Amino acid sequence: MEAAALIRTARQRSGLSLRRLARAAGTSHATVVAYEAGRKEPSLVTLARVVRAAGFTLEIDLLPAVDDAEARGRELLEVLELAEQFPARHEPTLRAPKFQRAP
Repeated sequence: MEAAALIRTARQRSGLSLRRLARAAGTSHATVVAYEAGRKEPSLVTLARVVRAAGFTLEIDLLPAVDDAEARGRELLEVLELAEQFPARHEPTLRAPKFQRAP
């Protein structure tokens, strides 16, 4: 997720206005507007500060890079394995236990 989307999502979830978030983060309203619009890119430290001002923490994790084609191939295999668990044809009638009517 890009910085603009992170800031916008954090602000919206917190219910803060642009001005209140800017004040809480110690920056200007115009700067927060520029961050959310993607016209300006905050540093990592600034991004963490703005997200924290909205009441959230920013976590960054290093993951091994995976080729998109490789990831799609694995996902396709998982879907095909899941599909094998379902019958090839549906039953013509719905099987369900019979319940007696309450007196």
